[in-house]
Amino acid sequence: MKAVIIGCGRVGSAVAKQLAGEGWDVTCVDEDENALTRLGAWKGGFVVGHGMDKDILEAAGAVDATAAVVATDGDNSNIVIGQILQRRYSIECVVVRILDPARAAFYAKLGLRTVCPTQTAISTLTEAVRACETGMVREVTG
Repeated sequence: MKAVIIGCGRVGSAVAKQLAGEGWDVTCVDEDENALTRLGAWKGGFVVGHGMDKDILEAAGAVDATAAVVATDGDNSNIVIGQILQRRYSIECVVVRILDPARAAFYAKLGLRTVCPTQTAISTLTEAVRACETGMVREVTG
């Protein structure tokens, strides 16, 4: 199984390390070469460049990738890159982080797999407040 991870920040690098630890062939793409340090003793691939660049995506192995995760720091970039990976490279499992809950829902309806940490936080915090109201004080983890 081959995965391409676009964005090697805290989220992208953690996903990359987990998948690599499970035996996946993983290549990360980031504009900042220093992002490689987040991966530790990395045996996977790493390509410096922008995830919207066709040559960069192809150097990362998008042509034969089984899955892709797009987790840069911009919703607009993530959406466009996700659609490129899904449509141009026919990667069936493309998962895109989108911080705006309304956008995440909209693009999910269009067939993009989205993860919205903002919505997760809203749900978890609301659940925690409701638990306080009912006297069921406990630690809530997401």
